[in-house]
Amino acid sequence: MRKPIGSERSPEQRPERGTMGEPGAPEDEAAARQGDRDATPLSTVVRVRSLLPSLPPAERRVAQRVIDDPEGVANSTITELAQACGTSETTVIRFCRAIGFHGYPELRLTLATEAGRAQSATGGRVIGSDISPDDSLEQIVEKVTFADARAVEETAAQLDIKMLEQVVDAVVAAERVDVYGVGASAFVAADFQQKLHRIGRVCSAWADAHIMLTSAAVLSSGDVAIGISHTGATVETIDALEVARSRGAKTVALTNFPKSPIADAADLILTTAARETTFRSGATASRLAQLTVVDCLFVGVAQRTYGPTRKALEATFEAVRGRTVRPDRRRR
Repeated sequence: MRKPIGSERSPEQRPERGTMGEPGAPEDEAAARQGDRDATPLSTVVRVRSLLPSLPPAERRVAQRVIDDPEGVANSTITELAQACGTSETTVIRFCRAIGFHGYPELRLTLATEAGRAQSATGGRVIGSDISPDDSLEQIVEKVTFADARAVEETAAQLDIKMLEQVVDAVVAAERVDVYGVGASAFVAADFQQKLHRIGRVCSAWADAHIMLTSAAVLSSGDVAIGISHTGATVETIDALEVARSRGAKTVALTNFPKSPIADAADLILTTAARETTFRSGATASRLAQLTVVDCLFVGVAQRTYGPTRKALEATFEAVRGRTVRPDRRRR
């Protein structure tokens, strides 16, 4: 079981983890980050957001400025940025290297390029995500749909396909799958359970902390446990994954932050790229991003078991076929 929160190490004190969650030397990790950055068309802001909780406090202030105003950072000198963040130029350089850049000039150039590309994609209009008290309903709709679409697009862009393939392999081979999630993540867990159950896979979704633990306690080496948490810091979900791992089950985490505490309890990590905004914390964009990953995982499993899946879908469709309102009973 996990230690009380006060006794845990902070994210910056925990060992660095690679894509597979294995400890690695800092120089190896930096090289891996650089390779990932070069190989993946991933927004710098998305990458910074995902690493935010794992950064030291001073670097976190720089990261937050990049997230809040990337165009402003692109137009600032290193001295101006350091002063605005209440830190030193050395910290800014350290931050740049932590996210895979050689230095601040490279970060500025990349942010400027991405800002120009984003404006081109929106026809020159700047669409923010935060809802202000003065926004019209039309502006709210525009901002909500823009943020939700970006969450899905950015999640797809950063999704580690090799990691996803390993999770598909694990679920296909599993005798039983447990899915854990509380709050908004519980709805995503229930969605995945319903999908797998309909194609004949033995799967349960739990949102109650006690039931999660007792279910995890009876898993074995042939089973898979999946924990869903946007922040990656939900105690109930982390505890359940730790119990499942102690019983020999393969553990999977689905989170927005790959270096969050839940990563320490997971053998495999799938990530989303969602930014929550005013009135929507932990509820909307993150859920859509999680559902995107869940859908990709489900279709991957269904494709691997194509024949049995088709038969199961046909059988379940026939089972509920007669449960719809007849045309003559519909409102005219």
